[in-house]
Amino acid sequence: MAANDTISDMLTRIRNAGAVRHAVTHVPSTRMTRDIARVLKAEGFIADYEEVGEGVKKELALALKYKGRNRQPIISTLKRVSKPGLRVYKNRKELPRVLGGIGIAIISTSHGIMTDRDARRQGIGGEVLCYVW
Repeated sequence: MAANDTISDMLTRIRNAGAVRHAVTHVPSTRMTRDIARVLKAEGFIADYEEVGEGVKKELALALKYKGRNRQPIISTLKRVSKPGLRVYKNRKELPRVLGGIGIAIISTSHGIMTDRDARRQGIGGEVLCYVW
């Protein structure tokens, strides 16, 4: 894989794994993907995550969550907002509310990666990475 958008790659892998009801999906481990996985776990969108592999080949194993008898994925939608070609920044007053608070926006702030709710609480804005619901 060429030097591409690791976040889009991660979201696509989660989306694809959910579509075919996989229990676990692997994404390349970077500081950014680890932070996003931490937020997804804290918000209850994934069951767990752990780092596997050595050195450059390090990956994150994400344990996906499903609900109901026919195992509907907990994550119904992952939307990349800020892309390498078009960065999207919002100040604290402009932070998006996803589906009236049902979903979350993952924001990259000067205080690290967090949800729109946490950023609003701390009164800081940042780069809107993606929406999850």
